[in-house]
This record gives sequence, structure tokens and C-alpha cells, in this order.
Amino acid sequence: MNLNIAVLSGDGIGPEVTSQAVKALKAIASEFNHNFKFTYADVGAIAIDNHGNPLPDATLDLCKSTDAILFGSIGHPKYDNDPSAKVRPEQGLLKLRKELGLFANIRPVKAYETLLEKSPLKRNIIQGTDISIFRELTGGIYFGEKYLSEDGDTASDLCLYTREEIERITHLAFKAAQSRKNKVTLVDKANVLESSRLWRKVVTDVAKEYDDVELDFLFVDNAAMQMILNPKQFDVILTENMFGDIISDEASVIGGSIGLLASASVGEKHAMFEPIHGSFPQATGKGIANPIASILSAAMLLEHFGLYAEAELINNAVEKSLKLDISTPDVNTNHDNITTSKVGEFVEDFINNPNDSNLNFTNIHLGQSTII
Repeated sequence: MNLNIAVLSGDGIGPEVTSQAVKALKAIASEFNHNFKFTYADVGAIAIDNHGNPLPDATLDLCKSTDAILFGSIGHPKYDNDPSAKVRPEQGLLKLRKELGLFANIRPVKAYETLLEKSPLKRNIIQGTDISIFRELTGGIYFGEKYLSEDGDTASDLCLYTREEIERITHLAFKAAQSRKNKVTLVDKANVLESSRLWRKVVTDVAKEYDDVELDFLFVDNAAMQMILNPKQFDVILTENMFGDIISDEASVIGGSIGLLASASVGEKHAMFEPIHGSFPQATGKGIANPIASILSAAMLLEHFGLYAEAELINNAVEKSLKLDISTPDVNTNHDNITTSKVGEFVEDFINNPNDSNLNFTNIHLGQSTII
């Protein structure tokens, strides 16, 4: 298969983790005789610095003309710590989602057996957790009309949704549930918000088309609590933009690190794949950023194009790396010499030599920079 992939590494640790995902994709292309072409472009703070715009026209044009986008992270303290900044890195990402129509963000949450003891939650609570979160991505409060009074003392953000926006992601969530455990949980705040009441009405209407799927409802505050008390009860979680942002980040503690969670943002024509973590500027250049989420995002990219065997090989490589403690310090306290690039090198090597990587682990453990 021929694929043109735009690589938007972004800021902070974005370039470090994204380069490991590219390594994995190049190894897959070599092993399965695919042709993947990678084209790089600026986005976020680096784009503001270089072009005065968090999403330059050239970057947007590239994304519109490629088959898929591999995204890193955006953000920089000089903008995070300046609430008065008129141009911000996050504006680039929001505009990119809107311009490409990436209305559905899909975030898998899995408790890896080899990491159960490293989660802050108890083993018996998280073991067997396997959730897919469907977050609406181009509507709601993040995109609604914003108001600030002239004196700067009054502000508002409008949360606006239409039936069409709710229906299209609801169908995706129910179809996904049909290939999983046949359960969808809608997370909202319908006891207070009119927009949430619309969500309940529309989702209930759509659910009638899926007789084999159970529909459940939870208020977002209760859902946040249940995510910690009993995450195994969830199969597919469906929710609006801001609630999905919060719930999916909360879910990262289940696996032990936000550095393990991948995501896909899809629309009718375009698709983007990215780790859910931020730019983590404190770790930039230190080799401690976990690239697993970015690598798993690359696997989701392959699945999007029906390359399931290829995606499974990447997933197996990740499982093996975690089993052998070939991971960064956020989940690995046994070895302090396993860097971001070494995790990527192991995954790359596993793809090329899946039956020999136990031997190669010895070399990595000794801190050698080259895997034989």
C-alpha cells in the first residue's frame, strides 16, 4: 500500500516521541512491502516562532492533501503562563480539527497485565479493563462563541451542539460496540445542561437502530468516580468534547501513565493519529518521554487503512517491551538507562526480528546504543 503521511511533531517532547512512531512505521513498510512517504510540517508553538501562526497555511494544505496525519504534541510554557497571549499553540490544533472535519476522537484505554502493579489503582480494580472512549471533537464549549466584557471582569463560553453533530459520532460509537462487548455509556450532565439533554434525546433515538447494543447513562461527575472505582464496567464511552477531554485524561491513570494512551481523530475524509499527552516541556531533550502512546497511535493509523496484521505486530512489540521492562521511567523503576529512543529501537527491532528480541534486550539493558 502507498500512503502519504504528514508528520506534525509539534512542541516539547512531540518530536522525540513522534520519531519513534515513524521508526515503527518505516519498519512495517519494509517488512510488508508498503511505501510510506513522510512529509514534515510545523504546528503549535514552533509554528508561531517560525511563521507567526500556530497552523500555517502550508501545514493545513499538506494535511488536506495527505492520506493521514501523525501528530505529536503542542504547547509551551511561555504561552501556558501568559493568559493574555492572543495567539496560542492550541489554536492551531483546534483549527486543524475543525478544518479537516475530525469530529470523532477515539481513545482506547487498556490495563496491561505486565503493568498492573505500577498503576496507582489496585490490581483487582483495573485488571481486565478495556475501554474505548468516543469524544466528540469539533463542537461544544471549545468551539462555541466566546465573550469577554470590555472591563475584563465578565466572560462566557457557549456550549452549542446540533442533532447532526451528535448523530454522526453516536453511530460510530454504536458500530464500535457491536464488535466489542455491545455496550455504550453516554456521559453527560443532563440534570443541569440543556445541551446534555439534547445529547440524551438524540443518542436514545439512534440507539433504536442497534438492538444488540445496551445503552447506559451516567452523569459526568459520577462517571469520573466510577472510572476509578470500577473501570471494568465500561465498554464504549460516548461523550461530548470537554467531558471527553477530562474523562480520557483521568483514564490514563488506569494503565499507570498517560504516556501509554493513543488516539485517532477521524472525519469523513481525513484522519489524524496522536498520543493524548501534552508537550511535557520539562522532559524535552532528556530522553525520558514515553513514546509508547505515539507508537500505538501509529498502529491505529495502520488499522484505519485495514492493515490489521501490521498493526498487530506493533501492538505485540509494545506488549513485549513492557513485559521486558524496556520502557521509560514513568512506568519502569528498575532500569534508568532505557531512553525514549531505545524503546523505539526495540519496537523497530521486534518488527524486523520478532523471534529474536529477547536476545536484543540484553544489549539494551547494558545501555548499548545499537541494537544488533
